[in-house]
Amino acid sequence: MPESKVIRSDWRPADQLIVSQISGDLEMQDVIRWEKTLHDALDKVSDSGTFKIFVNLYGFTAANLETHKYFRNIIPLTLAEYGWKVGYVNMFPEEAEKLTVTRKRGVQCIAAAHCHQDAGKIEKYEQLYSSENEHFYTNPDLAFDWIIRNFPSIS
Repeated sequence: MPESKVIRSDWRPADQLIVSQISGDLEMQDVIRWEKTLHDALDKVSDSGTFKIFVNLYGFTAANLETHKYFRNIIPLTLAEYGWKVGYVNMFPEEAEKLTVTRKRGVQCIAAAHCHQDAGKIEKYEQLYSSENEHFYTNPDLAFDWIIRNFPSIS
């Protein structure tokens, strides 16, 4: 029985939180659809507003290398449009240096929690690239709890 797919991004205005989730064995069209849900959720943040984001990639597997290459740039490039430089971008110093961070519509990301099932990768990211406002998890519940608990209300 094939694993079910989850492709969604939701704006939770009461928490000023975007929860973006993609999981399952996914093809390029699935990743493109997920990217659209992310942009749609971001469009709901008020002009000059702030938000935090929980990027839940737990269970995600790209069907092929082309899909993975497309997918891996979505979060860093999208969040850079909202004043946020994802910590793991620093793995690639030349790319990190070229990344332009702006504030589309004056909107600012102020915190990020990331979740993925690859414990080796996530432990490395947490050790090398985490910060007061950004952490990496292998447990979606812990990631969600961290971002809600540490950033309960922002304005």
